[in-house]
Amino acid sequence: MSAPGPAVVLFDLDDTLFAHRGAVADGIRAYLDSLGGTYTDADPGKALALWDDLEDRHYHAYLAGSLDFAGQRRERARDFAAAHGVTLTGPAATSWFDAYFLHYRASWRLHTDALPCLDALAIAFPGVRIGLITNGESTPQGHKLADTGLDVRVEHVIASGSLGFAKPDPRIFRHACTVFGSEPEQAVYVGDRLRTDAIGAAAAGLTGVWLDRTAAGAGGAGAGADVAEAARLGVIRIASLAALPGALAARSHTPLTAGPR
Repeated sequence: MSAPGPAVVLFDLDDTLFAHRGAVADGIRAYLDSLGGTYTDADPGKALALWDDLEDRHYHAYLAGSLDFAGQRRERARDFAAAHGVTLTGPAATSWFDAYFLHYRASWRLHTDALPCLDALAIAFPGVRIGLITNGESTPQGHKLADTGLDVRVEHVIASGSLGFAKPDPRIFRHACTVFGSEPEQAVYVGDRLRTDAIGAAAAGLTGVWLDRTAAGAGGAGAGADVAEAARLGVIRIASLAALPGALAARSHTPLTAGPR
């Protein structure tokens, strides 16, 4: 017998549907240009690499509970400015980040394969329901959905900031299934981070899909142990959202091995 198609397809937001890294790059470069002064001579590539590193470091501190959401923003601004010889106090760091955020928001956009993927899923699996699981606060993530028009395409948004636990904790994936009234084995989760998204989902009983946009290039960004665990858990690896409907259709048409009667 064949496996049924998914009842629910859940997505990560940033760098899966929403082009976060592209908007960050555009935003920080435009902001530094507007600031001038000590930032004028900053190497654009090094500045972006530093900003990315600080986001990763301080956002993970927020997810771990050692910083609140506003605090991780202040720390990112403070550390970036300090690297360029500028000292920011708490309020000044908040204002600095708020000004950057305007440039970042002006560059918000979806990945070009996002909406076509949702359309193709609706055709391939009539009645399939679409949702999001995001490690973040519901209000700022909701602004991204509204500004890009994605809010009318998803049924439920599960944000870690409202729950007190985050991906890859299996509870967030199972909570999402409960919200949709679906069993984990009927649900798919798609994300760009191998361990946080795909392995986390698969370990919780969902079908985990790793969106590895580097796969067409240098072979992907997964660590060897993670890749091995993903293979053991049956994680599906795709290089583009355009490949998702076909990958899920192929899975649903793979005969299941009958158990003992």
